[in-house]
Amino acid sequence: MAVPHCVLYLDGLARPVVQNLPEALAATRAVGGMLMVSLTRPGGDDLKTLADTFGLAPLGVASMVRTNQRSKLDHFGDHLYLALQPAQYDDAAETVECHEVDIVVGDDVLIVISPDGAVDLEQLRGKLDEHPEVIRKGPYGVLWAMFEFVTRGYRDVLDGVEHDIDEIEEQLFGDDEGVSHRIFALQREVIDLRHATAPLESMLERLEHLVQARPHGVAVPAFHEITDRAQYVDARVAAFRQTLDAALTVHATLLDQRRNEAMERMTQQSIQQNDQVKKISSWAAIGFAPTLVAGVYGMNFHNMPELSWTWGYPFAIGLMVAVSAGLYLIFKRNDWL
Repeated sequence: MAVPHCVLYLDGLARPVVQNLPEALAATRAVGGMLMVSLTRPGGDDLKTLADTFGLAPLGVASMVRTNQRSKLDHFGDHLYLALQPAQYDDAAETVECHEVDIVVGDDVLIVISPDGAVDLEQLRGKLDEHPEVIRKGPYGVLWAMFEFVTRGYRDVLDGVEHDIDEIEEQLFGDDEGVSHRIFALQREVIDLRHATAPLESMLERLEHLVQARPHGVAVPAFHEITDRAQYVDARVAAFRQTLDAALTVHATLLDQRRNEAMERMTQQSIQQNDQVKKISSWAAIGFAPTLVAGVYGMNFHNMPELSWTWGYPFAIGLMVAVSAGLYLIFKRNDWL
């Protein structure tokens, strides 16, 4: 069973509080403060305890049970249920690591859950403690700070992805056909990042309306400032995906062009070889004709009338020249020579 960590904030400063959830909540309400509860890798019993202590809606608790969710915002009863995905970029592996953080916001309570333990909630709380002016604005002020922290964290991720896309663009015009695997892999990471960033704009706009409509007149920093950043982040991620799609198209075109050029070279070589075979065959035929005539007359049979003929030798020589010349003219006319 996961052990929740409770921190009582009063006037923007952390105060000691018992780590028993009901007692911590009672102490918080007694002094009019804010209770922040951090929980890592909770089980079903842990979530049930949270639901019973803080009066959470069953649908909201059920939404926190599901892992690997996109960024989202739900509103059940008096609580908001959010899923955010802080991201980091591993440049060596070219992977985007998105880790889910579930947040429940009430009038005097803020519950932060790391389902897989990948997000250091204590480090996150330490960053919040550096800004007591934000904590004084209550749970919605802290929620604003978390959105600020998450969206600013995307900057390094976007810069890392953009750097690798620049490398891919240079690699496209090389001879490395394996660049397609790199493009596909980075496309998958960009799609995962889009799942985290695309819903942020609508979430922030809805959140701003919900805060403004609260009867208590909660004063929090302007969410529309983060909305502008969320729009910028989502636009860059969308541009990355378009660039990678275009790079894949260009790569396929270049591969086809190289294959066509290779086929053209092979065709030209085949034509050249065919021409050479024609020439060799033609000269072989021309050279074979005199050999055939000479072979026939070189058999020296007694009953060959040409042997005693005065013009036999000139006739044989003329026959060889005539056959060779005739073959030469035929091959020349057919463009074999």
